[in-house]
Amino acid sequence: MARARMMPLLLCCSVAARAEQLNLQAPVTPMAAQEYELHTLLLIITGLIFVGVLAVMLYAIVRHRKAAGHTARQFHENTTVEILWTLIPFLILVAIALPATRSVLAQKRVANEDMTIKVTGFQWKWRYDYLDQGFGFMSHLATPRDDPAATQRPEYLLEVDQPLVVPTGKKVRLLLTANDVIHSWYVPQLGVKQDAIPGYYRDTWFQVDRPGTYRGQCTELCGKDHGFMPIVVEAKTPAEYDQWVAAQKKAALATADDPNKVWTLEDLKARGQQVYSQNCVPCHQANGRGIPGTFPALDGSTIVTKDRAAHIDIVLNGSKRNTAMPAWGKQLSDTEIAAVISYERNAWGNHTGESVQPSAIRAARAGAAAKS
Repeated sequence: MARARMMPLLLCCSVAARAEQLNLQAPVTPMAAQEYELHTLLLIITGLIFVGVLAVMLYAIVRHRKAAGHTARQFHENTTVEILWTLIPFLILVAIALPATRSVLAQKRVANEDMTIKVTGFQWKWRYDYLDQGFGFMSHLATPRDDPAATQRPEYLLEVDQPLVVPTGKKVRLLLTANDVIHSWYVPQLGVKQDAIPGYYRDTWFQVDRPGTYRGQCTELCGKDHGFMPIVVEAKTPAEYDQWVAAQKKAALATADDPNKVWTLEDLKARGQQVYSQNCVPCHQANGRGIPGTFPALDGSTIVTKDRAAHIDIVLNGSKRNTAMPAWGKQLSDTEIAAVISYERNAWGNHTGESVQPSAIRAARAGAAAKS
């Protein structure tokens, strides 16, 4: 009954939101609908309190003003007033706490899920692992940052190369963690906002009932490119989702790299440029000159142009001195690391003519494992 009475008001709020862009995004999940109703209820309660207090103040100012001959009355320890100003706020808090508690408990009710997806936050991208289907992928920002035309699109900085795809009508459980710093996975229309913390697994859930594309962002200040870490969720019908899963598995098999393949330098550079643009540009810049005082330049670097072993080690295992340099061995394959190192050693003003094969990365990885 309460929800039925509130729906006309929610409809009015939704219409106003579309016209003025001043309200929450329209909910598309049961959890988001609860949060929307709670938001509206709180808005009504606080609005009534504001109007009531303002009305009493204005009445007292006008009706009992000194100019009309009134004199302020002094009184202390009025039991009736003390009971009222204790009881009324208590009742208001109870009216707020009951629906809020219902929503919080619903957010934590992750049992009986239909599928589970592991979400890992990286600076500055997301990885999605479909634990039930046995595949996963990285999701990067797809918007060209420096393209003036891109800024005119509604989805500017909210586009990714690989969205999270889920079936409609299914309860999706998310297991969230992070590889480096704290991130936060937030999609307003799904009613989901959960921190991803290194070393911990947090879980949440959502269920989308109609197909569509829903966008969000990382809402934790996670570094210099915090604003370039969008989230895109595509909800498909179960039949379309099954087709998408089959295509993903087929593509994974088709693009899987042969770890024993010997690559030419040109092929490594081409593959490495793609890996570099997706992962390294935010810190080291497209021109390889880095950000002075913050991120080192690769163009002309001694490690990049001369010390091949050190170059492999820092990309594979990260930097012990500069904690912003992650261990890419946890994110990239042997072929991808070999390719990006080969590209860096032969890009910009670097012309070593050297290539690094995946077998060298595999050997370095085994050596690091033996030491640990």
